[in-house]
Amino acid sequence: MTHSLCSSGFQMIYIASCGEGINAFHLVESTLIQFPNNRITVVKVPHIRSEIQVDDLIDKVKDIESLIVHTIVKSELRQYLTRRGMEHKIVTIDLMGPVLSKIQAFLNQAPLEKPGLYRESHQVDLKQVSAIDFALAHDDGLNPETLNEAEIILLGLSRAGKTPLSMYMAVLGWKVANVPFVPGVPLPAVLDSVDRRRIFALNINAKQLLAHRKLRQESLGVSDMKAAYASRKKIEEEILTAHRYYIAKGYSIIDVSSKPIETSAEEIVEMVTRRFRAAAHLG
Repeated sequence: MTHSLCSSGFQMIYIASCGEGINAFHLVESTLIQFPNNRITVVKVPHIRSEIQVDDLIDKVKDIESLIVHTIVKSELRQYLTRRGMEHKIVTIDLMGPVLSKIQAFLNQAPLEKPGLYRESHQVDLKQVSAIDFALAHDDGLNPETLNEAEIILLGLSRAGKTPLSMYMAVLGWKVANVPFVPGVPLPAVLDSVDRRRIFALNINAKQLLAHRKLRQESLGVSDMKAAYASRKKIEEEILTAHRYYIAKGYSIIDVSSKPIETSAEEIVEMVTRRFRAAAHLG
């Protein structure tokens, strides 16, 4: 609710919507800016889905100096609200009807007239944004104290492809963390308290890992290809150590060698979905 009340009585604009009415509210607010010193109160009336709710709104405002701005997708309900407004000399402004009819004519296609579709789509977007934020905040072992909030945890050697895979799945809406496995360096203790069905260890062959590490060295301007980081023998030892650890811990091992990110992501998501759907059935 915004603005104050007029000293000569109530001046109200009601935003009637089958959804939250947020877009109409902002439109009305931006319009009122063009009328300096107005003293109008704007009130949202969300989730108008029936004629009974329209009647309740009309009864509430019929004795108040007011108008109704509405964004209702169902044509019959829009018409009903307009008719009831006319009966009580209440000005109604239909923001949705004219737009729907013009687009319907342009596309030669009838609208679904289903309330809440935009909100459903927007919630998906918010989930995606939240998942990407989570992946960035938990990239390469960051913030281990909140690893238990991850839906999927990727574990793997340096340059095994953890970050691009975690970001790809984050775009799909999954909260993914990735943790580096470095032989001789303890992993975060919190991993032992995480459901191991959510932990996936990435396995990659020595040839491909060597190629990835050499590219990394070149990008950093390191010319000594005999360095332990990009040594074939050292890499083979790391892979063997990591593999033994993954098996001992009972982690799911995913081979990402010469495999597109999309394929690895699909494999992991399918396993997680199947596991926890089965758990839900058992529960």
